[in-house]
Amino acid sequence: MLSTIDKRNVKLLPGIFRERMSVNREYLMELDTQCLLQNFYLEAGIIIPGLQVVDNPETAKLHWGWEAPTCQLRGHFLGHWLSAAAAYVASERDMELKAKLDTIIAELARCQELNGGEWIGSIPEKYFEKLENNQHIWSPQYVMHKTIMGLTHAYIDAGNEQALQILDRLSDWYVRWIDAMLLKNPHAVYSGEEAGMLEIWAVLYDVTKNAKYMHLAERYWNPSLFRKLLEGKDALTNCHANASIPFSHGAAVLYEITGDEKWRQITELFWKNAVTDRGTYCTCGQNAGEFWQPPFMSGQFLGERNQEFCTVYNMVRTASYLYKWTGNTEYADYIEKNLYNGFLAQHNAQTGMPAYFLPLAAGSRKKWGSKTRDFWCCHGTMVQAQSMYNDLIYLEDAGAGKLIISQYIPSRMEYRRGGADVCIEQTTDMKYYNAQAFFDEQDDSQMSRWSLKFKITASVAESFTVLFRVPAWVKGSPVVHVNGQVISSPEINGGYLIVTGEWKDDTINIFFPSALVMEPLPDMPELAAVVDGPIVLAGLTDSDCGLAGESSLRRF
Repeated sequence: MLSTIDKRNVKLLPGIFRERMSVNREYLMELDTQCLLQNFYLEAGIIIPGLQVVDNPETAKLHWGWEAPTCQLRGHFLGHWLSAAAAYVASERDMELKAKLDTIIAELARCQELNGGEWIGSIPEKYFEKLENNQHIWSPQYVMHKTIMGLTHAYIDAGNEQALQILDRLSDWYVRWIDAMLLKNPHAVYSGEEAGMLEIWAVLYDVTKNAKYMHLAERYWNPSLFRKLLEGKDALTNCHANASIPFSHGAAVLYEITGDEKWRQITELFWKNAVTDRGTYCTCGQNAGEFWQPPFMSGQFLGERNQEFCTVYNMVRTASYLYKWTGNTEYADYIEKNLYNGFLAQHNAQTGMPAYFLPLAAGSRKKWGSKTRDFWCCHGTMVQAQSMYNDLIYLEDAGAGKLIISQYIPSRMEYRRGGADVCIEQTTDMKYYNAQAFFDEQDDSQMSRWSLKFKITASVAESFTVLFRVPAWVKGSPVVHVNGQVISSPEINGGYLIVTGEWKDDTINIFFPSALVMEPLPDMPELAAVVDGPIVLAGLTDSDCGLAGESSLRRF
C-alpha cells in the first residue's frame, strides 16, 4: 500500500494550479465571518447585529441562496469552508486563515452552549424528528455531516483542540438519536442524504480511538447500496450520484482502519459499478441532472446539466483511495483528467466561482455561481477541491524504498528519508498549442507538448528509486535525461517510468509526447470530442460545426 506524502511537506509553485489555489484562498478570506455563522447564530438565538430592522432584504448583510435562513440546507457551506481553510493552514502555514478559523470555532462553541451543550447545528433538531416520522425534509444529515467534517479537519489539519471538544459533545447527541432510531424507525438513519456520515465517524474513531465513534459508524455501515454491490447488481443507475459516492469513502476508511477485506471489496465494486461498467464522458463525468446514467448511454443524456461538480470531487477522492492501495495508474489517469476537465474547467479563474454542471452539448455555456447569493453544494466542494492539490502529487512505498510522482503539478516536496533531508522540485512547461499550424500540417514541433523538470537535492547522498507515472495519453516513447545525459532505453513497467540513482544534486528532464485524439461517445460513435493529452478541447462556436475524418486516426 502506498502512503501519501503529508500536505505539510508539499508547496505548490507558480502555475495554473497555484493560481487557482490563490484565487480560492482570497475567496475564503473575503467571506464575512458573521455571515458564515449566520444560521448557527439564528439557531442558537443570538441576535445578529445590524439585522434587527432591515428596510430592504436585498441589502441585508446575509448570505443567500442555499445559505438563506429560509433554506433547509442552510449552514452546509461553513463545514466546507472550515475543511478548506484547515487545508491551507496545514500546507501553507496560513496564519491569517487560521485566526479566522479559530474565531469561527470559538463562536460555534458558544452556540453549542446556548443550544444546551450538545447540539451544534445550523438547522433545528426537529428536522431529525421528520426523518423519524418519514416526513419529507431536505437532507438534514447532509447538512450536519458538513459541520462535523469541517470541525474534524479543523482539529486534524489546523490543530484546533476546541473543535474536537465540540465534536465530543455533539456525538453524544447522535449516539442517543441513533440508538433510539434502532427501536423506533431504523430507516431514519438511512435517510436525509446520510452517506458521508460513515466516513466521518470512522475517521473520528481513527483519530481519537474513542469507541463511541465506531459505534456510530457501525450504525451507518449497512446501506442497501452495499448489499446490491455485493450481490453483483447495478446499484447506481438513475440514483442520485452525490448521495451515493460518499459511501465508498466510508468503506475505504473502514478498510484502512480494520483491515477487513470486505470493505475494500465494496469500494472496488463501487468503482466497477460507477466507472468500469458504466463508461464516462471524455471529461470523466458519468451523470446528468445529478443522477447516474445507464451504462454506456451517455450520448442520450448529453445536455446542459452534465457532470455535477460535487461528483467530480468525490469520485477523485474514491480514486485516490484505490490508487493508494494498488498503485494502478488507471486511477491516477482518472484523477488527472478530472483535474483538468473538472477542478479547473468548472472553476472560474477570475472569480473563483463554480459551475454546478459542465454542459457538454454543442453550443451550451457554463453557468457560474455568485459569491454570496447561491452557495450551491458545488460551492462547498469547489473550495475544498482547490485546496486539495497538495494531497495528490507525491506518494511513497516506504517498504520498497520508492517515491511515486503521480500528478504533474509544479511543486516542491521536502521530507526526511533515511538519514537525509530530501527536496524534489518539479516544474511543468506545457507549450502552447498552435491550432493553425496543426491544420496546416506543419511539423510535430508545433503540437502541444509536456516537458517536465525535476530537481532532486539531498543533505547527504541518498539512493532510492523514483517512479514517474506515464500518462495514458502519451503517444510514443518518453524522452528522459538525467543530468543532461539521455537515457537511451528508459525502464517503463506497470505504467511507470522507473529511475534509480544516488541523489545529491541532480536534475531529471522528462518529455511526454502528446497528440490530438478523438474520443467518441459509446452509444453515438458519430459524436466525438477532440482531446489533447488529458485536456478536452472546446470550440469557440455556438453550434456543432462538424469535423470529418476517422476517429481512430490522429489527424482528422
